[in-house]
Amino acid sequence: MIKSWRMRVAGLALMLGMLTACAAQPPVPQDRYYRLQAAVATAPMGTPALPGTLEVERFSADGLTAGRPIVYMQSDNPNQLLEYHYHFWTQPPTVMLRDELVTYLRGSNVANNVVTPEMRIPSDYVLTGRIRRLEQIVGSPNATAMELEISLRRQADGKLLFLKSYRHETATSSAGVGAAVDALNQSLNVVYADILADLKSR
Repeated sequence: MIKSWRMRVAGLALMLGMLTACAAQPPVPQDRYYRLQAAVATAPMGTPALPGTLEVERFSADGLTAGRPIVYMQSDNPNQLLEYHYHFWTQPPTVMLRDELVTYLRGSNVANNVVTPEMRIPSDYVLTGRIRRLEQIVGSPNATAMELEISLRRQADGKLLFLKSYRHETATSSAGVGAAVDALNQSLNVVYADILADLKSR
């Protein structure tokens, strides 16, 4: 009987120890989600530079850049990319940047219509984008890097009208993810303005 009592006490002590250990664990970090948004073009064109319909395809990207976790690198190790565990884009960058460009180009009136392939509308021009860099740089200095490769072709004869890379780096005030997202939004506006200028003058 005494042995049984001791076993019960030992069992209760073990359970209390496990509960205490669980209670002492730090809370799991909360997932955080971010998005990039381009400012609406301020001066829409009176006459579209691209008469007809412009289709913007889903962007492409390699490896980590195509995923939803935000990517970063240490400034002293530029050949290694890492991804955050609790910081994510609201959509894959290949979709998010494409959709933002569609909205931006519609606001600029660069074409009569700006559509995506999902709309299944015959197009006169096709714009293709590739994300080459979309990352935070942590170190000295803290910054972000964005690089997009953009091509435009005419559907009637398949002629390539232009192919160009757009790159922009923006310094950040801190190594925080929020500051990096703000800087990437600044880069996005610069890059999209450059793309629009080239579409106007092609």
